[in-house]
Amino acid sequence: MSASPPHALLFGATGPIGRRVLDRLLARGWQVTASSRGAPPPLPGVEWRQGALPDTAGAGTGFDAILSCGPLDLFSQWYAATPTGATPVVAFGSTSVHVKDRSPDPAERALAARLREAEERVAATAAGRDAPATLLRPTLVYGGGGDRNLSRVAALARRHGLFVLPHDARGRRQPVHVDDLADAALAALDRPGHGLRAFDLPGGETLAYRDMVARVLDSLQPPGRLWLLPGPLFSLAARTARTLGVHDAGPAVLQRMREDLVFDAEPARRALAYAPRGFVPEAWMFEQAGAA
Repeated sequence: MSASPPHALLFGATGPIGRRVLDRLLARGWQVTASSRGAPPPLPGVEWRQGALPDTAGAGTGFDAILSCGPLDLFSQWYAATPTGATPVVAFGSTSVHVKDRSPDPAERALAARLREAEERVAATAAGRDAPATLLRPTLVYGGGGDRNLSRVAALARRHGLFVLPHDARGRRQPVHVDDLADAALAALDRPGHGLRAFDLPGGETLAYRDMVARVLDSLQPPGRLWLLPGPLFSLAARTARTLGVHDAGPAVLQRMREDLVFDAEPARRALAYAPRGFVPEAWMFEQAGAA
């Protein structure tokens, strides 16, 4: 008599990262209970559980792994309040925990504080249950459509035919593809370790912000144009665009274009065999999921 397949509880299964994690679990023969606010179509091997973190997401016992690909703060509250035993946990956070705590924008500082508190909550809960837990912190995510970074750049360029940046938007970035993040999540299940582990997950290439945007624009059909403006003129253009509702990026977001946001992938390489790809964007990577 064959053994039952391993059973995972997956949060955020309909999001850009979660969809790919779900595909990989199913390809490996896992049974998956996937939490969703809506009612996605039936999928072989998946039991959809309707509910919302943190209060109506259901029970946490009876699983061989728990994965969270959605908001870490909400997951951490559910995890702390819900018995799970020593089940291994893999949860996505963000490198914003390192960056936005010093932002001039109060909302961004509050986000960094929520992320930090969520990480501490997961760590304390896992330690109390003697459960291995892995926190994965992506940098700038692309490839799943609908993200608030490069997909928005692509959408604006498609709408207006161009995208405007300050000439000194040379802060270095490491965009990371959703498939590489999903691979890291499955590697964390394969190599659970002991106690809490946390890894920053940058992409496989480091490049200037304006070069990153230029590659996105070049990938579009037709390609978008990149306009580089002197700082004062760009600031005026940005204020005008916010007033007209063209975009909602505040001064803190615009200032970070000039700052390096670079993280070390070596710990993840050693522990998870993490090997992210270079940044080679294609237009379809920035389409909203489900778009024709």
